[in-house]
Parts: sequence; structure tokens; C-alpha cells
Amino acid sequence: MKRFLSGDEAFAEGVRLARPQVISAYPITPQTVVVERLSEMVEDGSLDAEYVHVESEHSALSCAIGASATGARTFTATSSQGLLYMAECLTYASGGRFPIVMMNANRATALPWNIYGDQRDSLALLDHGWIQVYAEDNQEALDLALMAYAVAEHPAVATPVMVNLDGFALTHTYETVDVPAPDEADAFLPPYEPTGNRFDFEHPVNIGFSAGPEYNRYFKYWEHRDMLDAPAVVDEVEARFAEVFGRAYPGMIETLNCDDADVILVTLGSAAGLVRGVVEKLRAQGVRAGMLRIRYLRPMPSALIAEALRGASAVGVLEKDVSFGAEGTVFTNVNSALQQAAVGVPTYNFVGGLGGDDISETQVEGMFAMLEQVAKGAEAARDMPRVSFLGIDSPADALGARGAEGGR
Repeated sequence: MKRFLSGDEAFAEGVRLARPQVISAYPITPQTVVVERLSEMVEDGSLDAEYVHVESEHSALSCAIGASATGARTFTATSSQGLLYMAECLTYASGGRFPIVMMNANRATALPWNIYGDQRDSLALLDHGWIQVYAEDNQEALDLALMAYAVAEHPAVATPVMVNLDGFALTHTYETVDVPAPDEADAFLPPYEPTGNRFDFEHPVNIGFSAGPEYNRYFKYWEHRDMLDAPAVVDEVEARFAEVFGRAYPGMIETLNCDDADVILVTLGSAAGLVRGVVEKLRAQGVRAGMLRIRYLRPMPSALIAEALRGASAVGVLEKDVSFGAEGTVFTNVNSALQQAAVGVPTYNFVGGLGGDDISETQVEGMFAMLEQVAKGAEAARDMPRVSFLGIDSPADALGARGAEGGR
């Protein structure tokens, strides 16, 4: 059924179709609409679930962990300071191997106080043991609500999943989405059947235990090993999803015109839609431009990224994040992928969209113009900063404006 929904509403519809048994909720902008819609669904009977309105984000994830430990399919959602507040619980959920699904509405972190969207909240927590996936649009958001459970609950993975939606750019923007019928969703995602990791009086197990130095390393190794098994499960889940619903997704990454590209821009989330349009425009002008969208940032698809970027002459990474005193977190991860594969392409980091700041088409064109200068070995490229902030010190601003005036 076609419906006109915001990203928050689309995700709530996906959660409804996944039939969680326990929802723990604490509202925070711009996530609030998700838990509001789910509360309405529970109230009107269209979703049979226990809805627990807790007193904080820390309690929201604590409640989800407890519910998951009983064998229930669970859901929660948060954003920004709320995600940071529940950070202590993130490692309990991942270390306990509880397949919780959480939606995070990406939003700037304080101070200064800001309710608008960048990705510093989730990217600050990459090392907490959760699978992290980033949606580009509202249809993908709805579909990921279903696929996230299929991945998290797979016995080879047994790891919680954080689905990230750009605040306001997706959460409060309306698009037409295809909402599957409940019987289709049931065919794709059967009821959760925990295997051993739950309270069971007939077959008791130890949950939430301690492990000293002689054993702790094994649990962390297994957690890491099973995270590395997730890409194969993602491919399997997406293949089944395409069979049931007729919509196909590209796996851990998406590439556009990377096979013969001289210059490639890497990004994630909703910014990919803007970059996609610029790539198509530049291709029409004869510029061999490409885009790589990272869908899953954990587990890190290092080999896939390195292979996609191998033939480029210059690569840019556009992200709504900065690790203060260093560089963008996505940039660090991309450079690591290239280093591991011995790919020596020069890379440049464009930090933009902080606090919800707009990233314009002209700026994206400027990023590609800067990468073109590097690819051609232009004299001006020698002074190009490896890390720059759009709207402050990035050459992409001036180069894009020059191109818009016809000086490309």
C-alpha cells in the first residue's frame, strides 16, 4: 500500500510489521514521532505489544535488555544526548548478545544545544559493539526496520542493530513509501526464536556474568568474529527481502559509476541523494565522477570499499561528523580500509552539515572540482587541505561557486 509518510512514521510502520513484543520508549526530538505512532498502534490494537514508557533513555535500553533476556523481540529508539545517556547500556546489550533493534534519529550533540541533524551521536559510539546501518530515504528506513531484526536475530550474528535516520532531513520529511501487507512481512520475518540466550527454568543459563582476564578475551573475540560474519547474513537477508517484496538493496555499500571514475565522493545517509544527483550531472558534462555510499559502517566493509576506490585518482569523504583534534570518523575508517588493501589513492575529508547546516549542490560540485584538480596533478592541488570544513575553510566552496558562474 502506498502511503505518504515522514521518515519517523515510515520506520514506525516497519516496526509494527516486525511485531515486537516489548517497546521501551522515552521521547526526544527528532525521534519522538516514532514512539508516539507506536503507542497509538498499541492503543488501537494494530500492534500487540507491551509498551513501557520509561523515565529516561538509560532506562529505555535497560528495559529492552531485560525484555530480550526473557526471549522477547524488543524495540527502542533515541537520538543525540539520549543515545549518549544510554551509552553505558550499549555494551551490555552487545556483550550480552541481545538482538535488540534501535532506531537512532541522528542529531547534533551539545554544546551548543542544537536539535538539528548531524551524525556525531552515532559515529561517536561505533566501538560499542552494535551493527550500524544508515538509511538514505524513507522507504529504506521502513525496510531496514524489518531487515534489522532478521540480521540481529540470525544465530550467526546475535548482535543488536542501530538503524540511523538523519534528523529532520529524513525523520520529518514526507515521501511516498510502499508499506507491505502484514502477511508479506510475516512471511519474511517469522517470530523470534531465541537459541540459548534467554531465561529458561527448564534449561538454565548464566546471563550477564563476569569474566576475568583469563576468559574475557574470548568473549570479546567471539563478539568481534560474529560481527564480521554479519555481511554474509546481510546479503542473505536482502536476497530474501527482494524475493518477498520485490525491492533490492546493494548490501554493505552502494556504488554509482565507480568502475571508471577518476574522482569519487564517499558518504552515508541522506546526503547520498544530493551526491547522486551531482554525479549524474557531471557525467553528462563528461566528468568521470562516482559515488560510494556506505550503508553499514559496522561491521566495516573495508575490502569492498578499497576495491571500489582502487581505480580512482582522487577520493573525497563527505561526512556530518568530526573527531575533534583529528579528522572525520568516516574519513579515518575509509583511510584504514585503503591502507589495509595497499591502495594509495589520495583522500580528502569534507566536514559539513554540522548542527543541521545545509550542504548545497554547489558545494558538492566544488568537492568534485577540487578532486579533479588533484587527479590532474594541478599545481593548485599541492596546497589543498586534507581536512576542511564546508562554509569555513574548504576550497570546495570557492571552486563550486566558480563552477556555478561558468568557470568550470
